[in-house]
Amino acid sequence: MRDDPLAVVLVHWNQPQRCAATIAAFTAQSHPVTLTIVDNASSPAAWDALRRELEGSDGEPELVRLERNVGFGPAANVGIRRWLDTGAGTWVGVAPHDALPDPDCVDLLLTAAGHRPRAGLVSADVGDGASPVVDRYFGGILRPGRPTAGWEPVHHPHGTLMLARRATLAEVGLFDERFFSYVEEADLGERVRRVGWEVGLVRGARVHNPHMSARSEVVDYLQERNTLLLVRKHYGRYATFIRFVTAVGQLVRGLLAPGTRREQFNARARLWALGDHLRGRYGPPPAGLAASR
Repeated sequence: MRDDPLAVVLVHWNQPQRCAATIAAFTAQSHPVTLTIVDNASSPAAWDALRRELEGSDGEPELVRLERNVGFGPAANVGIRRWLDTGAGTWVGVAPHDALPDPDCVDLLLTAAGHRPRAGLVSADVGDGASPVVDRYFGGILRPGRPTAGWEPVHHPHGTLMLARRATLAEVGLFDERFFSYVEEADLGERVRRVGWEVGLVRGARVHNPHMSARSEVVDYLQERNTLLLVRKHYGRYATFIRFVTAVGQLVRGLLAPGTRREQFNARARLWALGDHLRGRYGPPPAGLAASR
């Protein structure tokens, strides 16, 4: 039914106040939602703080605590599988703990997708005016988008807030857990499009993400390594070779560049990513890399 609550999976890690604000934003949606919060092995203090934040909250979100940090995609899969097992609802939403949708966001997403029987993935508008695409050599990138309100075909959804159709997930599967975090939505979008489902972004269905992760060794490592995995998985060895050589060239140029650019270019993380790609090592990032939060 059109007015049935939308099940939404929120992935949380060590940010209880931000998660509470996100829960409040989803609770305030014009379309009803039910929430499952999957906690990615937050610290005991953060876990206790999250539980305190949720005391007396509307809707009684379900809390699922994992024993270790498995990454965004694998944690989202935990919540999605719980939803799939219920057999209820056509769509499931996925978002991180710091996504703040406007009150009409979910309604606009469901309305736009409801007019397209082959819509498999749909994402909210982050307000950057760009369209997510998958390039055979550079992986998931952004290109200038279409300013018109409503459905816009894209290659993959934004990870800030996306909806997935039950039938689509049943056909193509869930997030590839090798990615751990970053690029997994590009991989899912590519798999969905290749079997004939549509992927779209709904302009005007706004979601805000005021706490984007700062650049860090972990972020640089995951984006570099996972882009190589994405290219290899979908475009083969030749495209991967071109992407690898390009990455080496970017690394060398970054090391030689003066001033701020060199400081922002994380050579150690990218070297580690290239090495792990050659070794076929995926999943969690190495413990020796510095995280941003």
